[in-house]
Amino acid sequence: MTLFPAPARTSSVAAMMHMILLRLLSMTLSLLVASVVIFVMLQAVPGDPAAFMLGLNAQPDTVAALRTELGLEGGLIQRYVAWVGGMVTGDFGTSYTYRVPVAGLVADRIVVSGPLAAYALILTLIIAIPAGVLAAARRNRVSDWGIMGFTQLGIAVPNFWFAMLLVAFFAVYLGWFSAGGFPGWSTPVQAIKALTLPAIALALPQASILARVLRGALIDTLDQDYIRTARAKGLSRRATVIRHALRNAAIPVLTILGLQFSFLLAGAIIIENVFFLPGLGRLIFQGITQRDLIVVQSVTMLLVFAVIAVTFAVEIAYTLADPRLRRRSAT
Repeated sequence: MTLFPAPARTSSVAAMMHMILLRLLSMTLSLLVASVVIFVMLQAVPGDPAAFMLGLNAQPDTVAALRTELGLEGGLIQRYVAWVGGMVTGDFGTSYTYRVPVAGLVADRIVVSGPLAAYALILTLIIAIPAGVLAAARRNRVSDWGIMGFTQLGIAVPNFWFAMLLVAFFAVYLGWFSAGGFPGWSTPVQAIKALTLPAIALALPQASILARVLRGALIDTLDQDYIRTARAKGLSRRATVIRHALRNAAIPVLTILGLQFSFLLAGAIIIENVFFLPGLGRLIFQGITQRDLIVVQSVTMLLVFAVIAVTFAVEIAYTLADPRLRRRSAT
């Protein structure tokens, strides 16, 4: 017996692979353009890092020797090719200030920034999902207006203001948390406790955005015919929302969630400085103040890669989760 759906299934898989290859090409081009922009902008910063490190009274031959040691000699294109080629092989260069490989500095700091972003993302989901569901289920009521008012406040207030308020209340007034610093992962409980206030400060604005997006998606879903059919069959409103509406409304939320994780990872520079956390954001800030350009451009490029990679993964997951997009890619 011949199975007719096989060609259609093969065509769908081929279309999916074609879409993935196009996304990979787009991601590669985006990384290439980003690397050029980052390198050119930082090279355009006035001043000589070698002269800055040696001070005003440094001799020209000493400055020239240090420039050679730091790899600052040669043309712009030559230095760009050397930098990109090193990153491809995992060599991000050597820090001008610390005289250690930048890859080692990144490895030491990512163990703070990565868990902080993941912690903030978990808190974002814990806050946003119940708030969005409740607001959609009770739309145009007092609870809906109250939740939307709080989310508007969460979007309007910068996260560093939340950080300072949290420090003033929970660290200074109540004394429940430390005002800053990171004890290391040798004491996991204290490490998680040190990341709690920064994670809350990062999560509140993102949770506000996600709650509003989820509310809008749920309201659109609750007006669909299959929701009314489920209600007509006797399902309670809560069961209808959880079993049917929430699952379908989660598809557009997936895109926002992926972008938010990228933002939490790359946008924590101010928060890490407020709480004196030794993460990637603070490393970039220190590199800027110390004119350690190789650290700034390498870490910035790494964060750009993380943002683009997460966006790529979200696009693939979105296509896999939505059958309409799979059918569209197959046609």
